[in-house]
Amino acid sequence: MDENEVEVVVAHSQRATLRVGGVYLKIDGDPARAEREARAMALAPVPTPEVLWREPPVLAIAAVPGEALGVLGEPSPQSPAAWAAAGAAVRRLHDAPLPPWPGRSVDDVAAELDRECAWLLAHDVVPAEVVRRNRAIAEAALRPWSPVFVHGDLQLTHVFVDGDEVTGVIDWSEAAPGDAMLDLAILTLGHEERLDDVLAGYGPGADRTVIRAWWSLRSLAASRWLIEHGFDPDAPGAELDVLRARMRES
Repeated sequence: MDENEVEVVVAHSQRATLRVGGVYLKIDGDPARAEREARAMALAPVPTPEVLWREPPVLAIAAVPGEALGVLGEPSPQSPAAWAAAGAAVRRLHDAPLPPWPGRSVDDVAAELDRECAWLLAHDVVPAEVVRRNRAIAEAALRPWSPVFVHGDLQLTHVFVDGDEVTGVIDWSEAAPGDAMLDLAILTLGHEERLDDVLAGYGPGADRTVIRAWWSLRSLAASRWLIEHGFDPDAPGAELDVLRARMRES
């Protein structure tokens, strides 16, 4: 894009991101969340965007090189080795010291799941049996976990690679102590066929049953927010597709 052209990358009632040339301007209405994002990038032992300056509520960061692992609804153009490199980067993050702020508890997650399932049923977003089936699958994620440093929103569009090397991980506003399987699930959401590649890089300790549970839990919990903020959870490969896919499994 032209270095003087302003591109609106994303905008909703909570946050907006603008791009001007090689600079991203992130505007966040929550000062605490913006502060947490800047601190998380400084603490994370993986490549993150360079912070150019910060003047609340604006955080200016440099674009990271490379290309995203992919987008929802389309086959990823990246190699198995690139996905394995992403898995290895996630392992480095999970092995790092915990960030010094609290994360969500199992009880918090369970309460959110109950609320969001009730909302999906009340608004007839998907058939009731789809909600019930995925709610049952999600139960496996509601167990005690030993917290690790999680990104918290590790979508494949947030991981950039150049060849087989991770060049940057972006959007750290949800970083906190949390369940390691959450990051692995979000990274492979809608691209479940890439889980083996990710785990080849991540190494031992992953629980496929819990990752599968988080696919359902994440999709149930995120759908209302997406709808209310102008996004489409029914886009190809997105959350409602993930929920329906569980119905085709034995």
